[in-house]
Amino acid sequence: MTPPPAPHEPQLLPRGSWPEVRRIGDILRTETVGGVLLLVAALLALAWANSPWSGAYQSLGDLTVGPEALHLDLTLGQWAADGLLAIFFFVAGLELKREFVAGDLREPRRAVLPVAAAVGGMAVPALIYVGFNLWSGDGALTGWAIPTATDIAFALAVLGVINTNLPAAMRTFLLTLAVVDDLLAIVIIAVFYTSSLHFGPLLLALVPLALFGLLVQRRVRSWWLLLPLAVTTWALVHASGVHATVAGVLLAFTVPVIRRTPGPGRGLAEHFEHRIRPLSAGVAVPVFAFFAAGVSIAGASGLGATLTDSVTLGIAVGLVAGKVTGVLGATWLVQRFTRARLAEGLAWRDIVGLSLLAGIGFTVSLLIGELAFGAGTERDDHSKIGVLLGSLVSALLASIVLRARNRHYEGVCALEERDTDADGVPDVYEASANRPGPA
Repeated sequence: MTPPPAPHEPQLLPRGSWPEVRRIGDILRTETVGGVLLLVAALLALAWANSPWSGAYQSLGDLTVGPEALHLDLTLGQWAADGLLAIFFFVAGLELKREFVAGDLREPRRAVLPVAAAVGGMAVPALIYVGFNLWSGDGALTGWAIPTATDIAFALAVLGVINTNLPAAMRTFLLTLAVVDDLLAIVIIAVFYTSSLHFGPLLLALVPLALFGLLVQRRVRSWWLLLPLAVTTWALVHASGVHATVAGVLLAFTVPVIRRTPGPGRGLAEHFEHRIRPLSAGVAVPVFAFFAAGVSIAGASGLGATLTDSVTLGIAVGLVAGKVTGVLGATWLVQRFTRARLAEGLAWRDIVGLSLLAGIGFTVSLLIGELAFGAGTERDDHSKIGVLLGSLVSALLASIVLRARNRHYEGVCALEERDTDADGVPDVYEASANRPGPA
């Protein structure tokens, strides 16, 4: 355990403000339920794809629906990846903007650690993948970004299963790291996985996007006005050749975070997030997982060849070893150059467990795999096996590390939840607010 830092000594993972901790707790409860649904959907897809009825699973994913005249005659799998995940990234965009505009991360000293950890946790896995596939040929290098993503819902589902009570600062750090990770992944998708770009639809998309932004800036909440503009923006971005999930982030960034008039109640960004997050976590992500995770374990080339393929190995090792090295290394570098110390009650083995959780990549990793190799190809199947294998090993290792701290975490949580003056705010947060120096 780290000794108490001096009053004015900078801290890594300090305890946040009580309103922010309470809000993060509400988010994590929703995401944990969504993570369980995601796991169920993925297991169902795997069982179906490896059953005698696997042909029916493939036929369902390949079923085409939608208006052909608008070039939206997509398969159900494509609707899940291009349409439903746009909802997921809309929520991620709202969360990121709120964190940096009104949350605890509006202070640069608090924001630098999760941002650095997210960057490190993306760079190292990508380098490991490239190392495995540098001389592979056959376009294997196009999958370099697959092991860079962290799936927050999957990670929180693991936490729910092992019953680990992470300190609030670490839970906030994990959520923020994953959100920054997702947004960086969207930038990678837009820049590196846009095969053809049509400027006409892309420029036209600015019109409904601007109208949407104008309405939300005026605090309009009417869904019958906003939803058609959002769908039109999504359709035009899709027609431009840029992956349609980018539209979700762009729409989210137009939503104001700060209330126009001070007082109780939610701002518009938090209002949208509260309404749409259950749809994202409970429907959009599990349905995408159902269509994306179904892969034959043996594969056309056999299980042995699949497990020894450089793509499979690069992804699995990148998620397990690359994530923990990148996140832990970036955290150490921030500590080294800022001379900060871990907050009281935390130890470096806690950061190791958290870094292992970051190696649970699923939703965005599967999406990038499809974009890199093409849905249904042998390389895509190998990438799915690598994602599943790496995520499973990361989850098991994280469970081992964090279970060893479970009893200590329960004691910390019991202390933090104590409210002797019955004012609704745990005493430890009132003490933090009154203590000089960094909270």
